[in-house]
Amino acid sequence: MIQAVVFDMDGVIFDSERLVIECWKKVAGEKGFTGVEDVCCICLGTNDVQTRAKFLEVYGEDFPYDTYEREMAGLFHEKADGGQLPKKAGVDALLTFLRERGLKIALATSSKERTVRREIEEAGLLSYFDAIVCGDMIRRSKPEPDIYLKACECLQVEPENACAVEDSFNGVRSATRAGLSCIMVPDIKQPDEEMRELACCILPSLLEVKEYLKERLAEEQV
Repeated sequence: MIQAVVFDMDGVIFDSERLVIECWKKVAGEKGFTGVEDVCCICLGTNDVQTRAKFLEVYGEDFPYDTYEREMAGLFHEKADGGQLPKKAGVDALLTFLRERGLKIALATSSKERTVRREIEEAGLLSYFDAIVCGDMIRRSKPEPDIYLKACECLQVEPENACAVEDSFNGVRSATRAGLSCIMVPDIKQPDEEMRELACCILPSLLEVKEYLKERLAEEQV
C-alpha cells in the first residue's frame, strides 16, 4: 500500500541537469578539456564527493576540480537563482494530488541542503514536503540506499509502503536497493535493460506519474 512518495529533485522536479551539463561544457571549452558531458552523465544522481572523485579518476589527480566546479556553479546560479530554474511539466499538479490524497511526500536529492531548500522555496514548493534529505546529510551517496532509507525513516513509513520517482540510473538503483518501488521518468539518459528490470514502470513525464498513482491508489481501495 502506498503511504508516501519520495522524489529526486534534479531532473525530476526541476529541468536542471541539462543546465549543469551546459555550464560544465562552457567551462571545459574555456579550459581545454574534453568529454565532460560523458563524465557528467556518469555522475547523474551522485553527491559532490562522488562527482569530484569521478572527475579526478577521468582527468587525473592534478585536475583542478574545485576551481572549475566553482566556475561552473557560478554560471549555474546566474541562470537558476531567483526562481529561474524551470520546473518539470506536471510537478505542481502531481504534488497537489498527493497532498489531497493524504500521502506523505519527501525529497531525496544528492544536492546540498542549502541549495535544495533555496531552489524548492523559490519555486513555491517547500510546503508540499514533509521531509527533505540531501546529499550532505548522509554518508553514502546514491546508488547506495542510504538516502531513501533516511527519507522513509523521517516520514515514519516502511520502504515497501513508499514509491520513489527518479530519473537517473543511480537514483533508481538507490531507491530499489532501499526497498521502495521506483517509477523512472527518464531525463538525460534513456533506460537500458537494467533500468527496465529495476523500475516498477517507466513513464514519459510527471503528468503520467499522476495518472499511474491515481490508478494504483484506486486499486488499493477496492
